[in-house]
Amino acid sequence: MKRVLASLLAAALFAAAPVLAQPGPLRKVDLSIDMRVIHAEVADSVAARMQGLMYRTSLAPNSGMLFVYEQPAMECMWMKNTLVPLSVAFMDDKGTIINIARMQPQTEDSHCTERPASYALEMEQGWFARNGIRPGAVLLGLDRVGPGPR
Repeated sequence: MKRVLASLLAAALFAAAPVLAQPGPLRKVDLSIDMRVIHAEVADSVAARMQGLMYRTSLAPNSGMLFVYEQPAMECMWMKNTLVPLSVAFMDDKGTIINIARMQPQTEDSHCTERPASYALEMEQGWFARNGIRPGAVLLGLDRVGPGPR
């Protein structure tokens, strides 16, 4: 009986691991690009960046996640355990978009920046294209994000 209970407890903890591993509520900030307002959650810790938008089943309109890196680096994203199709824009320390990639849910394909990035913004797949946002556009409001590269 003890083994059965221990096995059930272990199975329950294993199943709950994605929920237990999630960082607490993330700060939110309003950003803008080409006169479009973006409601972004800020992932500025290792735990928050690792979790990203995993296990989410939807995103609110014009909402996404801003990843803040400690220093400019060659960064890559993947979509393991991410249920929503996303597009990611990698940006330099001034918020200028370097490149944009479309990402399919639940894949382990790497989507990388073309040169060192300080930020990445994940939005619903196609959001950047639908809004005419291309490399070279500048994300405004990063001064409200707090610690991170400037």
